[in-house]
Amino acid sequence: MNILLALIPVTLLIVVCAIGIFFWAVNHRQFDDLDSPGVLPLMEEDPIQPIRKAEAPETGESTGQSPRSH
Repeated sequence: MNILLALIPVTLLIVVCAIGIFFWAVNHRQFDDLDSPGVLPLMEEDPIQPIRKAEAPETGESTGQSPRSH
């Protein structure tokens, strides 16, 4: 019977953590789209290619420096 004194608080802590994780997931919109993740592997589209940034001119703009007039 002494084990109940340890198990009840541990169980309550686990339940409170599970409820907190559930509300975090709902708040961060984890349950908004439940259908498309299961269908994504079946689609035959090519993956989206990453967009490459255009190279900045060599006037110092790529480093964030502005040209100085002397």
